[in-house]
Amino acid sequence: MAKINKIFSNILRLLAVAATVVAIVFMVTSHDSAQVLNLTFTVKYSYTPAFKFFVIGEAIAGGYTVISILLSFKTLFWRLIVILDMVATVLLASSISAALAIAQVGKKGSTHAGWLPVCGQVPHFCDQVTVALLAGFAAAVIYFVILLCSLYAVL
Repeated sequence: MAKINKIFSNILRLLAVAATVVAIVFMVTSHDSAQVLNLTFTVKYSYTPAFKFFVIGEAIAGGYTVISILLSFKTLFWRLIVILDMVATVLLASSISAALAIAQVGKKGSTHAGWLPVCGQVPHFCDQVTVALLAGFAAAVIYFVILLCSLYAVL
């Protein structure tokens, strides 16, 4: 039973790595420009701190996942892996939350703050960000399942 749990956990970890890589690639390559009143403005993920946090959080979680796959063959590190699985899950949840909040403002705007939606002017950027956020959300859900498997293995 323990061997099946380890195999299932490693398959989930590989899926999580794939999801974080997709999220990073789509977010980092998201850029677009639009012309409004003869002024050209450019949008990039790096212009928003929440999107930078999203990319950094996904990269840390993806890097940790690769290391944890390698360490999963050593039984001495199981306590450390459980703790770091919790950290990775929380990091992914917080980074996706921050990025989703900014994406919502970009898509819908905020009438109270006077911010206009920008997705009508830069649809390619918004499409790229949407795919990145979906992949990031998938990584967070997968990591939650990994955390449950790790806790089950410990208990």
